[in-house]
Amino acid sequence: MTSRTRAAVDLDDLAVAAVVVDAQGRVEAANAAGDELAGRPPGGLVGCRIDEVVDAAPAGDVLAWAGVTDGGSRTVPERELRVLRPDGRQVPVVVSGRRRHDADGSPAAVVLLLRPLSSDGASVAGMDVVSTVSHELRSPLTSVKGYTSLLLTRWSRLSDEQKKTMLEQVNHDADRVTRLVNELLDISRLETGHLQLRYQLVDLPAVVSSVVAKVALAHPALDCSVEFERDFPAVRADPDKIEQVLTNLVENAAKYGSLTGMRIVGAVADDAVSVVVVDEGPGIPAADLPHLFTKFYRRDQGRPTGSGLGLWISRGLVEAHGGQLTAESAAGRGSSFRFTLPVDGLGRP
Repeated sequence: MTSRTRAAVDLDDLAVAAVVVDAQGRVEAANAAGDELAGRPPGGLVGCRIDEVVDAAPAGDVLAWAGVTDGGSRTVPERELRVLRPDGRQVPVVVSGRRRHDADGSPAAVVLLLRPLSSDGASVAGMDVVSTVSHELRSPLTSVKGYTSLLLTRWSRLSDEQKKTMLEQVNHDADRVTRLVNELLDISRLETGHLQLRYQLVDLPAVVSSVVAKVALAHPALDCSVEFERDFPAVRADPDKIEQVLTNLVENAAKYGSLTGMRIVGAVADDAVSVVVVDEGPGIPAADLPHLFTKFYRRDQGRPTGSGLGLWISRGLVEAHGGQLTAESAAGRGSSFRFTLPVDGLGRP
């Protein structure tokens, strides 16, 4: 794999349009979102001068223009510019980014992130986030407000059992809010490439068992078997992020698959460990499968669908570990979501 191809693969982990520009002002890599935003075919941006793509960008010393030379900032200050398309259209964008280094540590290129703006100057992605957050926060906050009001005004008239039920619901809804806030933070970190993983040796079977127990609190009818190979090795990973991925996959299987017959299977191959969550639900239509990991995508099936962020974030977290998250399904035969972690991340206590 060439360095240019590897750079493009890294960029595809980002959810926004991104291009890598060398010190001479030439695009050396771009992701699919970058090519699409610039109105180019796949790979069409590579080799272009950045001033042909973004107005006000220089034809030469891009590092100085971006403010990421030696002694300068590591990140590109945000600017509102325009992407220049071959068809003559100019797309308003917010440009930000960070520098990329050579092996000796000197800045060799800059990664530019391009976020489209609406006609009134608001970020399109930001508008989507605001819309989703407003909708997702309304329900739990209304519940919290309602129950706390009842507890405060009718405390002496409520039985202990009623108080406990209300407090359990408040606790559950507070967890929903906390999870949404964490998702928003993860969006920002994944999109800007600033996600930091805190690696340590993780006992995956133990994490899976813990996740299943927690999900069972919200779904008492959950019947899930956990099957891992004997002497399954510890894996070097961020335990909080892996738990987040597993929680999302198990909760999705419980909500949209089947509470009974669920299986979580762990295996070790030559080059990776894998964990697969299998359900016996109605399955996912073939037309929906390509979109499952798209941000804000929610299947229209008349059931709770959440924020549309969980699978997108989960894939980003797994890929940040060097692994992959994939889905397989057939109508009437259930679904399986599998994530892998590379073998070089393995360790033993």
